[in-house]
Amino acid sequence: MKKDDCIFCRIANGEIPSNTVYEDEDFRCILDLSPAAKGHTLVIPKEHFQDALNADDEVLSKIFKVAAKVGEGMKKALNADGINIVQNNGEAAGQTVPHLHVHVIPRYNGDEKMVTWTQHESDSEEQKRIAEKIAAMI
Repeated sequence: MKKDDCIFCRIANGEIPSNTVYEDEDFRCILDLSPAAKGHTLVIPKEHFQDALNADDEVLSKIFKVAAKVGEGMKKALNADGINIVQNNGEAAGQTVPHLHVHVIPRYNGDEKMVTWTQHESDSEEQKRIAEKIAAMI
């Protein structure tokens, strides 16, 4: 189902022009207007889902297959050394548009900035408690 007030629904369904690199019946893949690197592409479902936590299994399976296909094409076309495939859920995680999408970002040896995070120390007892807490909610 498409949401009329969602900009990504409108782009994915061809109502707003975009630089499309791939399209099929379920997804449109477009160049990001604020790219992390030249060729940074967004994989956007044509159906509206707020994020991966609200999408059905079929869409989640397909979106990463499409992202991999785009990544392979990107490596060949742009001679990228690697690819980041990134998916954010919620504002606190960096999601700026509340419509499920995946970023496919070409990377090159020697890139200055990449998708990173600060690694923290964690003891085995803490890891065990956290794992049990999460497992109880699944």
